[in-house]
Amino acid sequence: MSLLFNAYPLARAALFSMDPEQAHEQTLRALQRSHDCTVTRLLTASHQPTLPRTVMGLPLRNPVGLAAGLDKNGAHIDALAALGFGFIEVGTVTPRAQPGNPKPRMFRLPRARCLINRMGFNNDGLDTFIANVQRSQWRRQGGILGLNIGKNAATPIEHAVDDYLRCLDGVYPHADYITVNISSPNTQNLRSLQSHDALDALLAALQARRLALADQYGRRTPLVVKIAPDLQPQEIDAVADLIPRHGIDGIIATNTTLSRDAVRGLPHEDEAGGLSGPPVHALSLAVIRRLREHLGRETAIIGVGGIESGRQALEKIQAGADAVQLYTGLIYQGPALIRECVQALDGL
Repeated sequence: MSLLFNAYPLARAALFSMDPEQAHEQTLRALQRSHDCTVTRLLTASHQPTLPRTVMGLPLRNPVGLAAGLDKNGAHIDALAALGFGFIEVGTVTPRAQPGNPKPRMFRLPRARCLINRMGFNNDGLDTFIANVQRSQWRRQGGILGLNIGKNAATPIEHAVDDYLRCLDGVYPHADYITVNISSPNTQNLRSLQSHDALDALLAALQARRLALADQYGRRTPLVVKIAPDLQPQEIDAVADLIPRHGIDGIIATNTTLSRDAVRGLPHEDEAGGLSGPPVHALSLAVIRRLREHLGRETAIIGVGGIESGRQALEKIQAGADAVQLYTGLIYQGPALIRECVQALDGL
């Protein structure tokens, strides 16, 4: 197992010679082929890092999860889980399939260990997503799975709630928790849903529907909201006021940033889209601290953004997060980062 993880620097050199989106697809296919091999699957199963935590009443194998976006269609859940994650989040899914924004739409900034993406919720739609999730063994084996929902680009923002409700209806029986993504910068006007009045209306509708779904399925599935790192302090406070009012269980802090302050002068810094990687870490920490100060310990916070070391995972927890998620750090550092983060959190 260690040999597989130690080989990543060699694989990364080859992957970084490709277009970023092509490399992403190649990596998922390679992971799937490896997982489909019985010997490899047995080896990885015996080397999973464990550090049990309970978040939103959910028993995590460890508090280091995969952020949404890496597996938009939920087609590789088991292969990604085999890397050692304590929980997995897939999506963002929209009601109808959509191609996303025109290519190229993903860019590396290696000197800063960052990515810029403007993917635009490219996915195969809700029906395919649910079918993929149902084929996965992860939940049947006790793994925790989050399903991330959004709106179609063609849906006017004033009708966004309809898309979220349709997705909520579809994913509810298949999710351990459901993430409402209102913070991607790559769908026009989506971030306006973070404003007080729009968020108040959206959360009220989602909570009402969740109550009906909980009665229908006999279980209450946690709802969390994913927010941007670019919110002003008063906007963070408004979110913190609305979350408990509507019975929302948690917040994922944060999505990608529109700021380019940390990458000025680097190739691709002027590309449109969300920036991920180390510069988001400090932004995320500030949001987490402010949220925790306002929310107390009742609401869960999942910290994500710019984690590329165990120390940074620990900083997220010390700022007030209950668990963390990885994405860009995984691309630059490889799967060994998962175990490093789990080890850094051991003893807390």
